[in-house]
Amino acid sequence: MTVGATIQSALNLAELRSEFPILSRRVHGGKPLVYLDNAATTQKPAVVIDAISEFYRHHNANVHRAGHVLGAEVTSMFEDARRVGAESIGATAEELIFTRGTTESLNLLASTLSERFTGGNARRNVVITEMEHHANIVPWQMLRDRTGAEIRVIPVLDDGSLDMARAEELIDESTGVVSVVHVSNTLGTTNDVGRLAELARRVGAVSIVDAAQSVASANVDVASIGCDALVFSGHKVYGPMGIGVAYIRRELLDTLPPYQGGGSMITSVSFETSTFADGPLRFEAGTPNIEGAIGLGTALSWRNALDMRAVVSHKQDLTDRLVAGLRRRDGVHVHGHHQGHSGIVSFSLGGVHPQDLGLLLDAHGVAVRTGHHCTMPLTQRYSSDGSIRVSAAVYSSVDDIEMFFSALDRACAVLR
Repeated sequence: MTVGATIQSALNLAELRSEFPILSRRVHGGKPLVYLDNAATTQKPAVVIDAISEFYRHHNANVHRAGHVLGAEVTSMFEDARRVGAESIGATAEELIFTRGTTESLNLLASTLSERFTGGNARRNVVITEMEHHANIVPWQMLRDRTGAEIRVIPVLDDGSLDMARAEELIDESTGVVSVVHVSNTLGTTNDVGRLAELARRVGAVSIVDAAQSVASANVDVASIGCDALVFSGHKVYGPMGIGVAYIRRELLDTLPPYQGGGSMITSVSFETSTFADGPLRFEAGTPNIEGAIGLGTALSWRNALDMRAVVSHKQDLTDRLVAGLRRRDGVHVHGHHQGHSGIVSFSLGGVHPQDLGLLLDAHGVAVRTGHHCTMPLTQRYSSDGSIRVSAAVYSSVDDIEMFFSALDRACAVLR
């Protein structure tokens, strides 16, 4: 039995895959779907789909409002999802805000932290990295435009890792925020966010971790990292779209102003003034994505029941197979450093536009991502046209990888 087969057996991969209805789909005239675009979004297990259906069939009502039985039921379900979300990352429910996803979470933080960059004791710069998603670049540019703060960028070395020596130089006494990605959605690099949080703490800066790509396949603990805030999206951790979380350390959360105004986030309203709720509710104006929160809580409970050591080993095996197979093929350039278990590998093929290759792979039933992956500053370092990104998930199999390579070879025969 091969190593990959042993790992798949430890995970009972066949049974696990059967929990995802979409994986049985056939496309393009009967070809099996090979879904390798998991860094964009993961597929959903039946238990998540059923939880959302159950909410609408039997519990549909608003939260934190009505005294009737449906309102009480759904409020309990909603807050239970908050508890599960918090426990999944080592936080408390009082520190977890529901948002629309990682992007809104980062915008919330950039908006509410802007006061740190104004006034007599203002901080003067925000430190991010060269490998950030646009969602961790644009909100800080908007803050810069409002406050005049400088954006400093930790560069990426040729192997795809961060220049940590430069990070130590860039994070200084004038730094207000250090906001960094945990796992690059383009290179798959896993960053030492604990070290970066420590550097931020030394100078009194707020540390933020974008964990959109890490929560699905690694044990992420905010206390171990030592960060002030951590954000992720439900749809990248086997949950529904349109829901995410912002963990904010309680001592920091209590100092932040509201992000939006409306119902739920207040304790009293008059025409002269309003007073605001404590804790997460202060940042959850209006009717929230209730079914999304319930689906996310269900997805995290499903994920938490997995043997994470087996998950890490499985994704490491798939990553190793991807990198080794790509490097054996003429004209293929693998981007970045791949010593981790992220399952994310990006590459380019000499003389071939990524979109052309992506379309031919799709014709064989293989779904990958092509383009800049919402990381234009990074991908343009390697190729102006972007790259092809292959990204595995816990349900991805060795057969998926082999079918990808078979489709790749057929596509190359057409394009070159």
